Amino acid sequence: MSTPLSNGEIVVGLDVGTTKVCAVVGEVAEDGITILGVGSVPCRGLRKGIVSNIDWTVRSIKDAIESAQTMAGVEIRTVYAGVAGSHIRSMVSDGVAAIAGGEVTRADVERVLEGARAIPVDADRQILHVLPREYVVDTQDGIRDPIGMSGVRLGVKVNLVTAATTCVQNVIRCAERCNLAVADVVLEPLASAESVLSDDEKEIGAAVIDIGGGTTDILLYVDGGIAHTSVIPVGGNNITNDIAAGLRTPMAEADRLKRLSGCALGRMVADDEEIEVPGVGGHPPRRVSRRVLSDIVEPRVEEIFAVVRKRIEDTGLIEQLSAGAVLTGGAVLLEGMTEFAEEVLGMPVRIGHPVGVRGLTQLIAGPQYATGVGLVKYGAQVMSEAAVREASPPAQSMMRVQSGAAKPSKDAAVMTLPRAEKSKLWEWIKQAF
Repeated sequence: MSTPLSNGEIVVGLDVGTTKVCAVVGEVAEDGITILGVGSVPCRGLRKGIVSNIDWTVRSIKDAIESAQTMAGVEIRTVYAGVAGSHIRSMVSDGVAAIAGGEVTRADVERVLEGARAIPVDADRQILHVLPREYVVDTQDGIRDPIGMSGVRLGVKVNLVTAATTCVQNVIRCAERCNLAVADVVLEPLASAESVLSDDEKEIGAAVIDIGGGTTDILLYVDGGIAHTSVIPVGGNNITNDIAAGLRTPMAEADRLKRLSGCALGRMVADDEEIEVPGVGGHPPRRVSRRVLSDIVEPRVEEIFAVVRKRIEDTGLIEQLSAGAVLTGGAVLLEGMTEFAEEVLGMPVRIGHPVGVRGLTQLIAGPQYATGVGLVKYGAQVMSEAAVREASPPAQSMMRVQSGAAKPSKDAAVMTLPRAEKSKLWEWIKQAF
């Protein structure tokens, strides 16, 4: 059951990444999400997904928000911010609760989820998400949505995503210094999966691999639920560093060469292809074979996918990923990335592009915008669930209505009389007998 949202609800996703800050503005209506504006600017204030310079990060957020505001023609006050980094942890937990009225209600589900998150967490960490894998009603397992089912005992298996409190607070503080309120902090690979995966892929099992500038994020879907999440502190910036050192060229030129001429598979490059490499420190540019560039890129890409495969194998779920892997993030735009990933991972691989939205889709068509669009879709889902909760009366209120509708007994009628009326009734009874 879904309650339609009022027209004109604005949701803004703020992707604070290592190499860029991206703000995506979406309008949520009954018939879907319309992208109204996008702002994307370079960012130097983060290192491996963690804020390392507040002032630089604030400046980038302001520029991205102003650009998105100008394009969308709206004022941005609240955002859904993404968070990533090697401080992200994932753990499995269970919860059990009694079903109050013999039928599972939303209150029962919320209560069992609260029980699942009631586990010891380090003082410097906080729980970001409680992601249900499956519900169990009595002895029946594998349930996605237990509301309305009959039973006496409700259980749940969840994945708890935790993050370092200081890292989350730094992201929130940067947004607040830009006069923005943070509605929620969302795990970035969760947002990316929301924008690039289809329901069928989630059902039969898929891996989302988000290769950003500073980190590579992994999210595994099995049987329609999130089974595992992990963050690797290696990304596209490591490739850029290797190119700058190997070709002795400035970092900015190394990044340009990576984007325009880089190739993840050396055998896809012809022997006679050449590129011009700018010099550093006043040295003149020189021409080198493009194969030299790919020989620098290929080992680093192979390392990233080898670590990804090892992380997936450690979960024991690799055989359940029948839909294969979906690559997102700016670094996956390298030529030969898909083919190399298929070889190393041993599964079908495709590039993930944001889907399920309309409007300025040509501006957010690339995989580097998957997180920003996913944050908008996440915010729209949160608003929709809030509308459903407001539309349905709480379980306790329903119980009070039902008990009030029952026919009261004579004793109950006497007990509900005012004190003066009860004393008069007692005097009348004594006189009568």
